[in-house]
Amino acid sequence: MPVAPTHTPLLNIQIGGITPLTSTDFPGCLAAVLFCQGCPWRCGYCHNPHLIPRHGNNPLEWPAVISFLRRRSGLLDAVVFSGGEPTLQDGLKQAIAEVRALGFKIGLHTGGSYPARLAGLLPLLSWVGMDIKAPFTDYGKVTGTPASGEKARESALLLLASGVPYEFRTTVHPLYHTPDSLLQLAEELQQLGAKRYLLQEFRSRGCADETVNLHSARELLDDAVCGRIGAMFENFSVRRA
Repeated sequence: MPVAPTHTPLLNIQIGGITPLTSTDFPGCLAAVLFCQGCPWRCGYCHNPHLIPRHGNNPLEWPAVISFLRRRSGLLDAVVFSGGEPTLQDGLKQAIAEVRALGFKIGLHTGGSYPARLAGLLPLLSWVGMDIKAPFTDYGKVTGTPASGEKARESALLLLASGVPYEFRTTVHPLYHTPDSLLQLAEELQQLGAKRYLLQEFRSRGCADETVNLHSARELLDDAVCGRIGAMFENFSVRRA
């Protein structure tokens, strides 16, 4: 009797978009960015609100994504999984393994929503950019999600213990931060053992909340505050809008 053909199931990962080339999303590398669909948090200043829903309108099929990356082999250094929140994806670990097999370094942008999943990914990663929203006890004010600060703190500790190169960064907005809260957050990261930290000024581009867009963070990032925070870290910088 003839044997029925077997079919490998499609990878269970939702890709909402691709940036084919960037020099800013993985330090020192030319990279492509894969934007994963879906995020469990609801940050008001989010600049990718179309990626928050679990399912997007026009997801990219994984075979097409991996075909594109094969064509970029030798031209790019790295591939960054961003979002949304990439660790929400059940197929992320397999996707990373397939991209690594093409010879790319792997970067991850994450908010630390799923510490256990992050722990399983860290051995496969070359660099991690982790968003730190606020002092850990104030996370719900930013994310709209109870206990999100506990998960972020656990993820930060896992990242620091892993030895994977990293960057912690905070998007600063006056609806969610004050000079005192920024200093408190910096002290909490310093106590965890963080050496690298970046403050980035809120940019209205892409943000869907008009109330949030009415405010500027420039006054929060004055020389006095940045100087005190910068003294806590070996590597510190400010990214202006």
